[in-house]
Amino acid sequence: MAHFERLHVDSADPWGCDTRWYEARKRALTLALLPRGRYHHGFEPGCSVGALSAELAQRCDIFTGWDASASAVASARKRLGHLDHVRFERRELPTTLPVAAFDLIVFSEIGYYLDEAVLATTVRALRRALRPAGDFIACHWRHPLADGYRSGDAVHQRLHEHLGLAARSSLVEPDFRIELWSVEAPGSVPAGESR
Repeated sequence: MAHFERLHVDSADPWGCDTRWYEARKRALTLALLPRGRYHHGFEPGCSVGALSAELAQRCDIFTGWDASASAVASARKRLGHLDHVRFERRELPTTLPVAAFDLIVFSEIGYYLDEAVLATTVRALRRALRPAGDFIACHWRHPLADGYRSGDAVHQRLHEHLGLAARSSLVEPDFRIELWSVEAPGSVPAGESR
């Protein structure tokens, strides 16, 4: 994980999350796939500098972000430290696995960096941390990565295997894949809204 610390020390925004239209669009599409407008407790492991976290936090009563990079966590705290319901922690998967229960887990752009055993352990732990009516959303780049173990498509194949949930919706584009799994059987979004 020293690699990610170096990336965050060398650049305040290593992936251009705050400056690239591609990143802003991908965040908007990820958020649009979520079936609920509000979640009680959202969790984003691998939150980096908190670009997606900032938008997720607006839809959560409590939001927790983890990253292995201390510099990334410091940047995320700087971005959202004024919000009482948001907390960021320096945690490394699977050394630390969540014990809280979440109704939203966002697994974005980290699956390819975990080796096979760590990915399986992590995803199973995340599944156990998902509340009975919870949603799990993942987004990954589909092209080869020099520093990754597998493609984003392969990550999503492993997610299907290890989550043991049926996918509720998905969006596949040439550059990225977003998929949503729900613990409960997929239903109508409008029917689930309180009137």
